[in-house]
Amino acid sequence: MSGHLRASELAPNGLFVKICGVTNEADALLCVAMGADALGFIFAAGSKRQVAPSRVTDIVKRLPPEVVTFGVFRDDAPDRVVDIVLACGLRGAQLHGHESAEQTADVARRVPVTLKVFAAGDPQIGKAKHYPVELIMLDNPTPGSGEVFDWSLADGLPEGRKLVLSGGLGPVNVADAIRRVRPWGVDAASGTESSPGQKDPRKVQTFIRNARRAAEALPGYQGVDDAPYDWQKE
Repeated sequence: MSGHLRASELAPNGLFVKICGVTNEADALLCVAMGADALGFIFAAGSKRQVAPSRVTDIVKRLPPEVVTFGVFRDDAPDRVVDIVLACGLRGAQLHGHESAEQTADVARRVPVTLKVFAAGDPQIGKAKHYPVELIMLDNPTPGSGEVFDWSLADGLPEGRKLVLSGGLGPVNVADAIRRVRPWGVDAASGTESSPGQKDPRKVQTFIRNARRAAEALPGYQGVDDAPYDWQKE
């Protein structure tokens, strides 16, 4: 595993669509078949969707190489994050806790793609420009709750970052979210499930279809910027 991934590699279809909280091979293959660009496997302790690294390793081996796979972590040491990502054959790390800019940089130097998550309304969002990542996710303050936050809170994100919108998104509201926020990507977990950790095929299919249709309908929508991002120049 080497080299950092560019936006065009992450979202070849224009809108980056990630399905998170995958816990088994059948659901992983389902999401890929329905057109997901990326999958998230949660290693954070206490999550209803937590999965063991050994299981993820087996699942990843079955996936097409173009699918971007993320390990989701919360307040773990950078070395542990990197070790698990590499051992499982994942392509990215999603940092969902209170990781500092320095800790994030340590991870970002060693994995192909790093996604830093901020809670909606968190004062730390004002410091997001100091985090050495191209991708920033805005989520509900209670991850996995299925609750939607005030989308106007996405307006203050720094320029030069690609926003992945999360937090209570599902088949019914994803189109409205895309029209209002115009994110680079969207992410869903509970909104695509029949129960925690179990995906619902109809919800997954409808979520992805509605998301892509909404993005394609936006005038002048630019889902992908091929220009490489170099945080070290900042």
